[in-house]
Amino acid sequence: MSERRQGHWKRLLQGALCAAGLAAAPAWADYSFVVEPIYSPQKAAEVYKPLIDYLAKASGEKFTLVTPKNYHFYWRDLRGNEKFDFAFDEAHLADYRIARFQFVPLVRTAERQSYTLVTNTDLEGKGLDALVGRKIVCMGAPSLGYALLLGFYPNPIQQPDIESSAASWRDAVEAVFAGEAEAAMIPTWLKDQYPNLSPVKTSVEFAGAAVLAAPSVPEAVRSKVAEALLKLDQDPALSNLLLELGISKFVPAKADEYKGTESMLKGFYGYQ
Repeated sequence: MSERRQGHWKRLLQGALCAAGLAAAPAWADYSFVVEPIYSPQKAAEVYKPLIDYLAKASGEKFTLVTPKNYHFYWRDLRGNEKFDFAFDEAHLADYRIARFQFVPLVRTAERQSYTLVTNTDLEGKGLDALVGRKIVCMGAPSLGYALLLGFYPNPIQQPDIESSAASWRDAVEAVFAGEAEAAMIPTWLKDQYPNLSPVKTSVEFAGAAVLAAPSVPEAVRSKVAEALLKLDQDPALSNLLLELGISKFVPAKADEYKGTESMLKGFYGYQ
C-alpha cells in the first residue's frame, strides 16, 4: 500500500475513533430546580436567575429553573411526584416531599418563618372578628400563608372572604393600600417593612424554607449544592436575592425540623 493511501486510512481511523469517543462520553446532567410560585413566572425567573447562575458556577453543574404558574399547578405536580431534582419549599410542603418521596433537606433559611394578618388603620385593634365577611388577600392554596389563615378562622360560619388572586406577597399588601381589601396575610418579615399597617395576629413559627434534593440526585452533587448555598451570603452579587426573599443566609437543614407539618395540608383537595 502506498504511503499516501496509508495516510488516508490512518486519518479515517482516527476520525472514527474520535467520533466513537465523543458518542461514548457521558452528557452533562441538567438538574431542574423548582420554586414555590410566590411570584409570577416572569418575576420568578428574574428573582431566582442569580441563584441558578451562582449554583452553576459554584458546583460546575447545570441547573434549569422551573417556575410554576400558580399554587394549583404546584400542588398538582407535588402530589403527582413530578420529576424535579431540587425544590425550594416552605415547611409543610418540604415535609410532604420528605415523608412521601424521600427528598433530602440540604439547607434552610436561617430565619424561622411565620405569617401575620395585617389590616388598615381603620380596623386597628379590633381583632379577628372584625374581619369576618371582609376581604382578605392572600397567596393561593396550599401556600403556608393560606393554610395558616384558615387556622385563624376555624368556625365555618364565621369566615372572611379570602381572595387568593395575589401574584406575590407584596401584591397582597398593595391590595390593602389600594382599598381593594381590608386585610392581607403576609410573611412576618415583610410586615415589618410596612409600619403603617396594623398586625391583627401572627402565626406560630416554623423552620425556614428548605432546599431539598430528590433521592435520585447523586450524593456528590447534593454536597456541592449544599456547600454552595451555605456560602451564598458571602457573595455580594447575591445580596439583592437575599433581601428580596427576606433572609440573611442558609444553614444546614434536618428532616426532623419539618416532621409533622405536612398535616397542615389535610384540608386541601388531593391530600391523602
